[in-house]
Amino acid sequence: MPSADASPRSAPDCHVHKFGGSSLADAALYRATVPLLDDGSRRRVVVVSAMQGVTDALIGLLAEARAGNDWAPAWHALRERHAVAAAALDPHRHGLLAALEDEFAKLQAELASIAGGEAGSDVVARGLPALGEVWSSYLMHAALGGRTAGWLRLDARDVLVLHPGEMGMAVDWETSRVRLEAWLANNGPGHVVVTGFAARDRDGAATTLGRNGSDYSAAIFANLFGADALTIWTDVDGVLSADPRLVPEAVCLPTMSYAEACELAYFGAKVLHPQTMAPVQERGIPLRIRNTRRPHSPGTLISAEGDRDGAPVKGLSLVHDLAIVELAGNGMVGVPGTAERLFGALRRAGVSVTMISQGSSEHSICCVVRGEQAELARDAVAAAFSEAISDGQAQGVTLTPGIAVLAAVGDGMVGMPGVAARLLGGLAQARVNARAIAQGAGERNLSVAIGARDATRALRAAHAAFWLSPQCVSVGVIGPGQVGRALLSQLAAALPQLRSRSGLDLRLRALANSRSMRLDERGLDPAGTDRLLAADTTEAVDLDRFARHVRGEHLPHALIVDCSASAEVAAHYPRWLAAGIHVVTPNKHAGSGAWPQYAAIQEASRNGEGRFRYEATVGAGLPVMLTLRNLIDTGDELYGIDGMLSGTLAWLFNRFDGSVPFSQLVREAQALGYTEPDPRDDLSGLDVARKLVILAREAGRVLSLEDVEVENLVPAALRGVGRDEFMARLEEMDAPMLARLRDAASQQRALRHLARLDRDGRASVGVVALAPEHACCHTRLTDNLVQFRTRRYADNPLVVQGPGAGPDVTAAGVFGDVLAIAQSLSSPHGVAWTHAGAHAEAHA
Repeated sequence: MPSADASPRSAPDCHVHKFGGSSLADAALYRATVPLLDDGSRRRVVVVSAMQGVTDALIGLLAEARAGNDWAPAWHALRERHAVAAAALDPHRHGLLAALEDEFAKLQAELASIAGGEAGSDVVARGLPALGEVWSSYLMHAALGGRTAGWLRLDARDVLVLHPGEMGMAVDWETSRVRLEAWLANNGPGHVVVTGFAARDRDGAATTLGRNGSDYSAAIFANLFGADALTIWTDVDGVLSADPRLVPEAVCLPTMSYAEACELAYFGAKVLHPQTMAPVQERGIPLRIRNTRRPHSPGTLISAEGDRDGAPVKGLSLVHDLAIVELAGNGMVGVPGTAERLFGALRRAGVSVTMISQGSSEHSICCVVRGEQAELARDAVAAAFSEAISDGQAQGVTLTPGIAVLAAVGDGMVGMPGVAARLLGGLAQARVNARAIAQGAGERNLSVAIGARDATRALRAAHAAFWLSPQCVSVGVIGPGQVGRALLSQLAAALPQLRSRSGLDLRLRALANSRSMRLDERGLDPAGTDRLLAADTTEAVDLDRFARHVRGEHLPHALIVDCSASAEVAAHYPRWLAAGIHVVTPNKHAGSGAWPQYAAIQEASRNGEGRFRYEATVGAGLPVMLTLRNLIDTGDELYGIDGMLSGTLAWLFNRFDGSVPFSQLVREAQALGYTEPDPRDDLSGLDVARKLVILAREAGRVLSLEDVEVENLVPAALRGVGRDEFMARLEEMDAPMLARLRDAASQQRALRHLARLDRDGRASVGVVALAPEHACCHTRLTDNLVQFRTRRYADNPLVVQGPGAGPDVTAAGVFGDVLAIAQSLSSPHGVAWTHAGAHAEAHA
């Protein structure tokens, strides 16, 4: 399999490749690297890590030897693993196994020396963790064909020299360059396999470049060899926009600048060693991160310029296990040297500072430190300012543990207004509090200290805020009946387009009916509703657990759709809204239930982060609530409402002209699926009364269900009997209904089932004889119609009319509310949906 960038015309003169331990776990993987190196370069240099897990095993061996424990079994296991790989890579025994046997014999002697506490054993121990790279270089050399194929093997300890520096061990570039030139002169031309991680100090003792330093050594040798390109082969496609274990939507970044890569590396991006950039940046060597398992993927190219196109933020990273140390005091304002004293105290205590933040008032200064050094830091600062604290000039030092730092990195942030607003807005929508904020003058890194419990949710919210991933909303659906199933079907059909065109990811993570529920971390297929709740993975319904799952800590936004008709479910709305869970429902119990519950829902929606939308409670998919809300919010005055709010009753009275008995029409409506299983639920008028209460409350009226005058069309004698008996005695309704029809006709009027709210707040539901010019006399089939009479629309009322029955229409109204909330979450300010309940509260 040739390398993806093997074009001879673009081949670099000298190309350094580095393979990580996950790419070198066994002999087969060593062989798999060979075609990746076929890039047409004049000289190829391969820097290798130890086989996967070997460095940890060596550190474990060293610990066992120092503790006086039996290290022999682990030594034998390591030796056997390498012997197996050697036999596979050098079946004709051209010296590979013998060379490894010598190496393991030396290790055995060194471990015995360390276990015996012999003089100089500590010096020996410092270089021991890098032996895995030495053994790996033998294996790679054999896999590439050895000297007969033109490959040399360089033990980095023969060339690379380190010396102590201000920031730790540093490369002695001059000495290392001279030694490499001498080595090349002695060994002649050829491609080279180099041990990563290993080096020597100026005294000649073996040492290492620090844990995970093989990438750093690859950059060092790219510099020493004067390479034109460096490719680091690993087990991911490149540098990702965020940790994919926390953000499944993380994307591979095609390009980055050295500065961006440095920032991400220092803030914990696992694919980059923090020191890797400096050696390649010095010589302008382009660095590419690629995946050995997916060599066709181009990976991430890191170079001087990068690419400023697209989102201003290239990547997001989290640093965990931190704490905030804060010094505060009025006496600090305007006093020179305060910061110097603080950081001097931390330096003397050996405390590393991750982040610094100070307000312009100078009243306080805080720094973020590693969690294990937090108490040491607090005590050091308290000691340094003990006099000021005792004099009352400083209030003291506070320590806040359990902190993580979220860093947003990108060259596109430089000079770009609104980046901080976008980041902090995303965190606010996800209910994440920023404890401290810091941004350097270079503007490439914006860091926010947050609570550790919020870290994953903050990362995902920030990732979505910068459109590195779709705007992800965790969705739970309750009540997969006719409307619920229709909604899920619509969701399944629309999701691909929503993700690709609108960047919205409505992720169904929970589904429940009255008996059971199904919870899933990754997301459920909305097309498989019946199968999902019939599976063995369901559990007994628990609405509190259901809500906690939907509100998952790692997801920025949560929404529950209640398609049930349950008053019990509606009672949970205030808690859900207060917890930041958005609620969408066609369930009329919330809007028409007891006034205290309604008020609690409205208050939770106004004061919490959760938004409440219930357009489909009145008029199914018609914009009835939206129209009323716009009238009220724009200052109009409501005089009255006339409404045909039942599709079933609309159909009955549109058809009832005396030619067919009313009872026959009821049976026909039931057969067509227009009525509830028991038609009395429609004929009682109670459902229409609930809708009228919802409208009245939206208009600012304090109205409850018991305040509505409701005409029950079911004769009193039929209200208490069983459903079958009721259906058998339906004809008892015919005579009275026919009499009313004829009476209306005699006045040249038509019968319609109407809900009415007048200017004084009087509400009624029942059959009314209307003049022929009334809008309700011109509906058809199951149309709903709502007529608003207002100050602006006094002579010519405003009418909203359309289909008002059927699960598909109602589900579309619910879906519209879901989309309205989801799209507002991605707007810069997350505009909330206001409620006229505030008017009602004023009246109350």
